Amino acid sequence: MSHDFIYLDHSATTPTDPRVVEAMLPYWTERFGNPSSLHKVGKSAAAALEQARETIAQVLNCYPAGPAEIIFTSGGTESNNLALRGVARMMKQRGRGQHIITTAAEHHAVLDVAKDLESDGFDVTFLPVDEYGRVSAAQVVEALRPDTVLVSVIYANNEVGTINPIAEIGAELKQRRIPFHVDAVQAPGLLPLDVKALNVDLLSISGHKLYGPKGIGLLYARRAVGLKPQIVGGTQQAHRRAGTEPVPLIVGLAEALKLAEADREATVARLTPLRDQLFAQVLENVPEAAITGHPTERLAGHTSFAMRGLNGDSILLDLNEVGIGASGGSTCTSGAQEPSHVLMGMGVEEDRLVGQMRFVLGKHSTQADVDRLIYHLTALAERHRKMVPDLS
Repeated sequence: MSHDFIYLDHSATTPTDPRVVEAMLPYWTERFGNPSSLHKVGKSAAAALEQARETIAQVLNCYPAGPAEIIFTSGGTESNNLALRGVARMMKQRGRGQHIITTAAEHHAVLDVAKDLESDGFDVTFLPVDEYGRVSAAQVVEALRPDTVLVSVIYANNEVGTINPIAEIGAELKQRRIPFHVDAVQAPGLLPLDVKALNVDLLSISGHKLYGPKGIGLLYARRAVGLKPQIVGGTQQAHRRAGTEPVPLIVGLAEALKLAEADREATVARLTPLRDQLFAQVLENVPEAAITGHPTERLAGHTSFAMRGLNGDSILLDLNEVGIGASGGSTCTSGAQEPSHVLMGMGVEEDRLVGQMRFVLGKHSTQADVDRLIYHLTALAERHRKMVPDLS
């Protein structure tokens, strides 16, 4: 990527931290063993695997079981699939019930799994969200039934950045001994990940969202929670996820998570005022813009807008031509013709739905990046405004 290119799409992916790359390097060529092998090279890989588990367990504070509760996956999507399908099918097998609760503003990696489970006979309640994209603990409690076997709520929304009251929801579910899954893919390095303080039983993380490698993620699954494996064919990871563990990627994930947590408070303190300044300047210079998501209870660095009467994708393409990269919403659904399910669930006006834009700062973003974005966005909005008769 050119040094002149400004990357403002950190909810989609992040560059791998050079310190993470350095930590991974020996495990590609020197310590390349299969961690299930009994010889020296295999034992070296197994030791690295266990050290990675220990590092992650410290960040998540999931002791006493600790490392045994960390399941490595191919990424956040698989982690969410394993959590929902694994718990739901185990509970059904045990005759505990078939009712699942989630929200209407989840990432598709949860939403589509829930819909698929519906086709398998499960009963799913999709809780509506408020105008900011949030659900409350009271909503969750009200939706509970005697046959509820799982609740899944996103920690921070990828499209609009809104943070849900996870600890509060978790406390209610903990009292009732109902498993609670949280999609925390957007959280590392920006929000606390202490699973005890959050009162969660299952938590999904993806490496490439936190300056780690792509192709690796994890699911924290409390040992007491029954989980039916979704990938079989080996005894790895206590039979919960078969397949030879990708040790280089796992080492990279652990290092990235450790660094993200160590830098979290400083990162939040630096990005929050930049985020708020970006909000203020966009609203001042682009009259068609309205903030989507909660104005303050949102991820540091995350800004999102809905532009009345303007086409967000067209403006984003023009921003790319001047060296600024951003997205309209979830990159997992880029190219989709339908409006965002998150914005529709929040009740965003119809004439704003095609004007969705998301500018997400990262740990390397600067004041100069914000200034350059505002300069070009203001000019491009003016140009596009002239193309719309009702706005010119």
